[in-house]
Amino acid sequence: MNISDELKKRYSKEPHTALEAQRLAQEIAFAPVVFQVSRLMIKFGIFELLAENREGLAIDEIIERTKLSPYAVQVLLESSLTIQTVLLNDNRFILAKAGWFLLNDKMARVNMDFNHDVNYLGLFNLEKALLNGKPEGLKVFGNWGTIYEGLSSLPEQIQKSWFGFDHYYSDCSFEQALEIVFSSKPSTLLDVGGNTGRWALKCVEYDPTVEVTIMDLPQQLELMKQFTAGKTGADRIHGHGANLLDKNVPFPKGFDAIWMSQFLDCFSEEEVISILQRTAASIMDNNTRLYIMETFWDRQKFETASYCLAQTSLYFTAMANGNSKMYYSEDMIRCIDKAGLIAETIFDDIGMGHSIVLCKKKD
Repeated sequence: MNISDELKKRYSKEPHTALEAQRLAQEIAFAPVVFQVSRLMIKFGIFELLAENREGLAIDEIIERTKLSPYAVQVLLESSLTIQTVLLNDNRFILAKAGWFLLNDKMARVNMDFNHDVNYLGLFNLEKALLNGKPEGLKVFGNWGTIYEGLSSLPEQIQKSWFGFDHYYSDCSFEQALEIVFSSKPSTLLDVGGNTGRWALKCVEYDPTVEVTIMDLPQQLELMKQFTAGKTGADRIHGHGANLLDKNVPFPKGFDAIWMSQFLDCFSEEEVISILQRTAASIMDNNTRLYIMETFWDRQKFETASYCLAQTSLYFTAMANGNSKMYYSEDMIRCIDKAGLIAETIFDDIGMGHSIVLCKKKD
């Protein structure tokens, strides 16, 4: 595997002493407990109380202000002390740096909500999902083949956390992405897997003449229509319902540019190649450009981002579809090549660690 020098520093040598490794092993063994305790320290307001009282609070003060039972406060604080999200000085509990980040870092909060609401129960079936190649954990919500088929039917809180996760990582990339895509001045753009239409709205706002067509599942297009209704430029956003896993479904024609953002990670390599082959054959000529935006775990500037992306792959395994992942960039480039396309340019460091692969059709 070809990974960056920064990642090699972390992943090629043993980083822990024996005692540190033993401690990490126990942290992993108790990870579900650590996760839920930390989530509840936020939900019950204990981290926030400690953040507001930097000199710390005695346990009786925390009991009084949270109105929780002495037992509940004590077990949460004792667990958090050993997790090292809080510290203890002179019988006063103080917020530690890790607790501060759990409370204030938006990425940590988005990831925590996503893992609790969307993934937590279903991950119990990860083993079965890996063995069967199907999203066995999705059954906790319903009997769909993929989470995308059932997204519009999920409970409101589950939808909120799913879209919160999805939008958090995509929205911050839009400004740079718009400059890249519209540098070639496309008059028509096909947004494949356009979800609720957030990118399409940005496009019609950025260019007052562009026409955008979103190609997605029919139920997703209904969500898109609700989201875009009444917004500026919505009359230039169109829908084309299709199941992209159906190899007989034709692609609409007549587009200058094609956009696939956080889309191909929803499919296996075989499916990615099929989708790209059909895109190249049905839509593209020598002048058409395809823009693929993904968060490749091996092209991240910071190792923490690689860690988060590698763990997110297991959401796809257990919950989404059973066979996709956050891709290693060279695997995606290989799929692009097999589909009859050339990865002409790769733009890195877009938003929160995205890359945009600009593709053209082979001569």
